[in-house]
Amino acid sequence: MMKDFARLAWIVFGVGFLLAVIYFFPWKDINWGRMVMSPERMVTVTGYAESKEKNQIASFTAGVNAVKDNKDEAVNEVNNKINAITQAIKTFGVDPTDIQTQSLSIYQNQEQYYDNGVSKMRPGQWNVNSSITVTLRDVERASDLANLLTGGGATNVYGPNFQLDTSRKAEDGLMADAIADAKVKAEAMAAASGTSLGTIISVSEGSGGGVSYPTMYGMKEMGGGGGAALQPGSTNISKTVTVIWSLK
Repeated sequence: MMKDFARLAWIVFGVGFLLAVIYFFPWKDINWGRMVMSPERMVTVTGYAESKEKNQIASFTAGVNAVKDNKDEAVNEVNNKINAITQAIKTFGVDPTDIQTQSLSIYQNQEQYYDNGVSKMRPGQWNVNSSITVTLRDVERASDLANLLTGGGATNVYGPNFQLDTSRKAEDGLMADAIADAKVKAEAMAAASGTSLGTIISVSEGSGGGVSYPTMYGMKEMGGGGGAALQPGSTNISKTVTVIWSLK
């Protein structure tokens, strides 16, 4: 009992002493100074690089159409012609993985006729269509492939559509040039403001980069027979980056 009373007395004394120190301590005489949060100085610049690359791919679309009274005859005719064209393309040297069926449609036309002056509809001929797309990775042979398609039984041929081989990622090589362009601009801005560049804080790709395909090589219908040599042309590629530097 006495021990509990003594312990309580010491606790009361300690609390009272602490409160006295807090109350009588000369807090107003202490110089605490000031804490100022100043934002880091930095500059944000956009860099751009562009180059022109020769197109490496030519794509074609070849289709076959048949209209007959008998559905099976129309289907067989289209299938036979498409198979023959596909085999000729493979023999030409195109990889089978670059030949793809694009569409297949089988439908029966509806014919209008009059019965005692009343307009009616009845089933007509069968219309069958099938087409394939071909990717040629040797654009120097585009003219030869065009002649093969137009003379190989295709009802219609569209192409060529020249473009870059996106698997080569040609525009990635412009990244360093775009960053170098951004650095030149940033150094000029830093010098004009009486500072110098520090370290790079961040780099991000801008939305302005990419590939600009030439519209002059858009899809077009080609007639039969040989034609003039096809020119693959080139495509403009670009890269835009946004770089943030610290200033010192």
